[in-house]
Amino acid sequence: MSNEACRCCGTILNNIFLDLGISPLANSYVKSENQMENMYPLRTYVCEVCFLVQVQEYESPEHIFSDYAYFSSYSDTWLTHSKNYVQHMIDKFHYTSETQVVEIASNDGYLLQYFREKGVSVLGIEPAENVAKVAIGKGIETSVNFFGTPIAKELKKEGKMADLLLGNNVLAHVPDLNDFVAGMKIMLKPQGTITMEFPHLLRLIEHNQFDTIYHEHYSYFSLSTVIRLFRQHQLTVYDVEQLSTHGGSIRIYAAHSENPDFVIQSSVHELLAKEVKLGMTNIEMYRGFQARIVQLKRRITKFLIELKDQGKVVAGYGAPAKGNTLINYCGIDCDYLDFTVDRSQYKQGTFLPGSRIPVYSPEKLTETQPDYVFILPWNLKDEIMEQTSFIREWGGKWILPVPDIHVVE
Repeated sequence: MSNEACRCCGTILNNIFLDLGISPLANSYVKSENQMENMYPLRTYVCEVCFLVQVQEYESPEHIFSDYAYFSSYSDTWLTHSKNYVQHMIDKFHYTSETQVVEIASNDGYLLQYFREKGVSVLGIEPAENVAKVAIGKGIETSVNFFGTPIAKELKKEGKMADLLLGNNVLAHVPDLNDFVAGMKIMLKPQGTITMEFPHLLRLIEHNQFDTIYHEHYSYFSLSTVIRLFRQHQLTVYDVEQLSTHGGSIRIYAAHSENPDFVIQSSVHELLAKEVKLGMTNIEMYRGFQARIVQLKRRITKFLIELKDQGKVVAGYGAPAKGNTLINYCGIDCDYLDFTVDRSQYKQGTFLPGSRIPVYSPEKLTETQPDYVFILPWNLKDEIMEQTSFIREWGGKWILPVPDIHVVE
């Protein structure tokens, strides 16, 4: 039995969703082979009342995000997604130079730069100082803070309320969900709109995406859970779009519940009905996930052992947080994966946490000509396979781990 309380509704959690053993913080890259690391249980629970899935909190957001290794601008796919989002919002809501757009967890300005190009007023809120500096260097006004009710009240006093308040892949990173959503309620103008994007728990379960679970992701959401969370703060989710990003995400649209101008769209009712049909509001459905992932773990390690027994060279591509969850849960180290490569100079020259697999620049692939390239950020597989198409010259192949381990030639 857990002493953990649900971050959404406060219920004491008794149901384990997935136990991934002991793992380091997924974005804490190791600078030297002799460096000590902290290891933590990586166990998720599901609430039997609101069906929020959450990990136990061991480290504060201040510790995890003060010096952060993830820079959004290194993914061409994500930049394209962000640019398309900006155009979609301008077409949908007819934003002008009078509009105030505020992004929570604005990272390195990857998205707000496109609003600014359209002449829209922008403000970023980003807790990681090293990442915020990059955005500020691009001329994007950025408040270096964790978002919640205190910063929302402060910005409101300064007259910085939002016509559009957005957050992409931030909701999962918030330990105090109710304070966070209450802060959005404060910062949103009376006729304003909130959009939030986050990986859909339904897709995580359907496609065995266990590696998207790590300590920095405190919570995992279905649409029904998010509707309940927002309703607790007089915010109404009135529209939803299903996206392909991060293995399957949803983008919700929310407004003040007292705003008479919005109409709840059929998309909301349809997706809620799909969640019910697939068992997302039935605790029994969640209890079978552990056994499925144990079997997948065994298939992944067996596959890599067979390749190494044949004398094959297997390199990784990418050093994402999800890759570190997969590697540490499956017990993969340099005996299985010779090295990995990443475009981010921030990660090059480091070692993956836990496994101590070295990280090089992508040029290492050409130098070593590995037989297989294990794509760790599988959500970017199309982009990565295009960037590394040259491995076909020496007969190289790609490995993808989910929804099941398989080879792409």
